[in-house]
Amino acid sequence: MPEYATTIEIAAPPSRVWQWFASQQALRRWLSPTLEIDLQVAGRYRMLGGDGETWISGQVLELVPEGKLILSWLEEGAGWVHPGRLVIELTATAGGTRVTLTHDGFAGIGTPTWRRTADTYQRGVAEHPVLDHLAAAVATGDVPTAVPADA
Repeated sequence: MPEYATTIEIAAPPSRVWQWFASQQALRRWLSPTLEIDLQVAGRYRMLGGDGETWISGQVLELVPEGKLILSWLEEGAGWVHPGRLVIELTATAGGTRVTLTHDGFAGIGTPTWRRTADTYQRGVAEHPVLDHLAAAVATGDVPTAVPADA
């Protein structure tokens, strides 16, 4: 089953990187400004995808502070029978934190075009560099505490 992963090294400890996963406001700064999420296991979320057209929704499957966030991942209106997954893992390194973002579960989405969908996600890793956005957010050191009025 194909999976597509991208990794970045961030020169900050996992505790500091995790601050950018710990609230809807923080996640909005680097993942998607449209994100609405109930940030607990089984909590629902919805956001506009990186293409600016596709709505993504799902549930929080796993939440391990300073370790990982796993979401089910469903493209609304695309005919997916079952969701894929988005897995974001943080690993402590000598220089800070390795963050790995993986999309998987494409073969199980229940569409005959799942391979094409998987290939699109592989290309999207370069076109929508969310981990670069995370690294830039961490570098600011300014974790948001409220949602901006224009968000």
